[in-house]
Amino acid sequence: MIQDKKGAVLRLANGMEFRGRSFGYDGYADGEAVFSTAMVGYPESLTDPSYSGQILCVTYPLVGNYGVPQDGIDANGISLNFESEKIWVRGLVISEYSAQYSHWNAVRSLDSWLKEQKIPGICGVDTRALTQALRDNGSMLAMIVPDGAGEPRSEDGSFPVHDPNRDNQIAIVSCKEVIRYNEGAGKKVCLVDCGVKHNILRCLVDRGIELIRVPWDYDFTRLDYDGLFISNGPGNPEFCTDTVAHIRVALGQDKPIFGICMGNQLLARAGGAGTYKLKYGHRSHNQPVRMVGTDRCFITSQNHGFAVDDSTLGKDWEPLFVNMNDGTNEGIRHKSKPFFSAQFHPEASSGPTDTEFLFDQFINML
Repeated sequence: MIQDKKGAVLRLANGMEFRGRSFGYDGYADGEAVFSTAMVGYPESLTDPSYSGQILCVTYPLVGNYGVPQDGIDANGISLNFESEKIWVRGLVISEYSAQYSHWNAVRSLDSWLKEQKIPGICGVDTRALTQALRDNGSMLAMIVPDGAGEPRSEDGSFPVHDPNRDNQIAIVSCKEVIRYNEGAGKKVCLVDCGVKHNILRCLVDRGIELIRVPWDYDFTRLDYDGLFISNGPGNPEFCTDTVAHIRVALGQDKPIFGICMGNQLLARAGGAGTYKLKYGHRSHNQPVRMVGTDRCFITSQNHGFAVDDSTLGKDWEPLFVNMNDGTNEGIRHKSKPFFSAQFHPEASSGPTDTEFLFDQFINML
């Protein structure tokens, strides 16, 4: 029972505190506190590498009710039920934890999964008030401290949590060596792994191409490929100077390029545009976007804290999608070459699959 769990506190850098109860791993956690309004999909969210360095607040009031699915990989070595090989969030904040779970594919509880992976959680928090604080003040540094656990203290009285945005989170989550899928299958796509979600791998492999997955700073210009894919990933795109330099070389060719999320930002930077940090980011399953120049609108899954500055796009580039909530950029395309990107997640997992056709467009360009 949750009532039997010991107390814990979530502390924010602005001095706000939220009392609750500890669940999952019994230990201290710190990072950048962000919120997601997704109603389902916590196994996918927790294993999304784009959450590296962050404490995730799930706004939906009940979490854990359908448990956690089994581990396992498919014939290509891709995870069957998760978006990577491990949990990437540093901590989890929820309102009500369901100790009882029920789902045909569930093999363990969320609490036990967090314990296995040593991820602290706190439940019983007023996540509505927390979300309002993050919307008003922006994403901010935070710590989860179970009662009796030690916590750092700074000599000057400042908030003693290191900002993960000062680190190259992409280098942390990217693969460390070249990985090939569907060797000899046909057209070759080089995927720059900035923290790729496994459903992106599934969406590409299932379309019958050979996929060459390379680390974030790998010089892929030396490879033989038919198309370039730039994946999602966490943190600040300004760290990826090597990646941007390699993409800039690829822009001198006519081979198709498709980027998702971080891939949108890196493609834009390679094209000469700038990026900036959003106040609290987009993390949800219900972000409305419109294809520029049309009345076509889509509901999208998103998870990012930085955005492309449309005003800095060069004359050869134009916005492809725009966010209908705040007008921010949701994708770009080259005016004459087969280069395009989306800030949202067409592969979803979790979330709506309204825009999965973008994968087909990319494959048809090869």
